[in-house]
Amino acid sequence: MKTLLTLAVLLLTATASHACTGQTPCPIGDRSYHVLEPDGWDGETPLPVLLHFHGWQRQGTLIVQHDRIAGATERRGVLLVAPNGNNGTWTFRTPNSPDVPFARAVLDDIAARYPIDEDQIFVSGYSYGARMAWRFVCQDGADIAALLAISGTLPQATSCPTHPQNARQVYGLDDPVLRFPFGPNGETDHPVSLWRASMGCGDGAVIGEWQQRSFLTLTRTEWECAGGRVALDTHPGGHFIPHGWIARQLDELLGLPNSYP
Repeated sequence: MKTLLTLAVLLLTATASHACTGQTPCPIGDRSYHVLEPDGWDGETPLPVLLHFHGWQRQGTLIVQHDRIAGATERRGVLLVAPNGNNGTWTFRTPNSPDVPFARAVLDDIAARYPIDEDQIFVSGYSYGARMAWRFVCQDGADIAALLAISGTLPQATSCPTHPQNARQVYGLDDPVLRFPFGPNGETDHPVSLWRASMGCGDGAVIGEWQQRSFLTLTRTEWECAGGRVALDTHPGGHFIPHGWIARQLDELLGLPNSYP
């Protein structure tokens, strides 16, 4: 009887820990986040995590059903975690942002609910969410395997006490919303100059052009660094999440064959 009772308690605990998935928010204090499990997960294998900060006036409900984000994580065995910003936005402009400890608390809560691969925690974001992703890894990113930032950065003179092990940025050269941060002499590698300096990078190498969809060509430059690796993808378009960009980054980071979607 005691064994059956113990088993029942364990099953109830497991059910409760995974009760908030998809559109049902996970509460944490007076805030919340959303989580989406990958397809075919066996319930036991430790999961890589993608913590994604939504864009302005969005919420995690959109992220967990967004094909360019959730579609990539579901198919690659990655747990998607989407925190909700206060009033649909993030506090990213100053080092004392309350959203930094909130995001850390979300990661801690996820680790209590799921078996997590602590060596494969990725942080991403789009637009204002990209700026928040930068702020988080700038202040508390020592254990973050990679930053995946889309159409948004912090000012490159920002002082960052920490950095991720791998920094990846994509930006449209014709972005009309958060304009492309060209360097003082028009340099197109300026959006990642902060990471190149803080991570001790050498000279960049233009890897070449690549596509996930035929209508958008991206050009990649990479830097080998003492503290990791930096990559920048640019394209001629505007303010959007390129089809397959997150998917390709995850394929590369996880050592998977490149595929679309």
